[in-house]
Amino acid sequence: MSEAKSVRVAVVQAAATPFDRDFAVDKVCEMTAQAAEQGARLVLFPEAYVGGYPWGLSFGTVVGGRSEAGRRVWERYWSAAVDVPGPEVARMGEAAEAAGVHLCVGVIERDSTYSGGTLFCTLLYIGPDGSLLGKHRKLKPTAAERLIWGEGDGSTLTTVEAEYGTVGGLICWENYMPLARMAMYGKGVEIYLAPTADARERWQATLQHISLEGRCFVLGCNQYVHRDMYPEDLEMREELESWPEVLSRGGSAIYGPLGELLAGPLWEQEGTLIADLDMSAIARSKFDFDVTGHYARPDVFKLEVDESSRSPVQ
Repeated sequence: MSEAKSVRVAVVQAAATPFDRDFAVDKVCEMTAQAAEQGARLVLFPEAYVGGYPWGLSFGTVVGGRSEAGRRVWERYWSAAVDVPGPEVARMGEAAEAAGVHLCVGVIERDSTYSGGTLFCTLLYIGPDGSLLGKHRKLKPTAAERLIWGEGDGSTLTTVEAEYGTVGGLICWENYMPLARMAMYGKGVEIYLAPTADARERWQATLQHISLEGRCFVLGCNQYVHRDMYPEDLEMREELESWPEVLSRGGSAIYGPLGELLAGPLWEQEGTLIADLDMSAIARSKFDFDVTGHYARPDVFKLEVDESSRSPVQ
């Protein structure tokens, strides 16, 4: 565990314009600078913030059929994704370096290694020197997300060593996967990132459970989005009419290693949560429960994690 005593973190519940990559990157740079002015050393943005989480859109898909209009909407979504590395990542790296922070951002990543035709829901880790330290690709997209995103592999179960502790995490409903959580606990995560698109109040129970189970700080981060943020000229935009005006209420929050609420939850607005994390609290919290230490039973249970990169062509 880190010897650092305290670190200030920021969780940015930002409003984005879906399909507008440049707007989102501008917002990341602007709000990162604002968080740093408040003393934050780690800044987290929501799942799929750059590229967009396309609430309410079907992409013209039903079982057994796809429409041409849906393919055109998909093309527009694909065009709003980012290459990793790429110019948008470089811009965010410049913002992180200027602010002197670790910057963690949810993006829609366009595969630039193989076909270029697959998108991934990805969490980027950018260092205070502006370098890309690593990324995590969502292992299992949920429900209709599987129509638009591919699956990551174990090679991106990433953690980052900062001077104040080990940072890592999972995206949205990956956090319902017990073995995935255990894999992250096994890496010694002390600041657990949980960017999401889940704005239900019951999601707070998940964040609190992870903090208690992992004896770690948990940063939950969501977007605030309503229907009129979608482009007026978006084809198939009429599908949104059956959805509520507010598509994502937010619900960003920060929890301590004994399940205590440190900031938030933030509802129905854009904003930034700030919290000072007492890193020495982690050792105290593990006095009576350490999921990968004295409370583990390796003689009974065994978890094997394949962290190799899986190529489609061997």
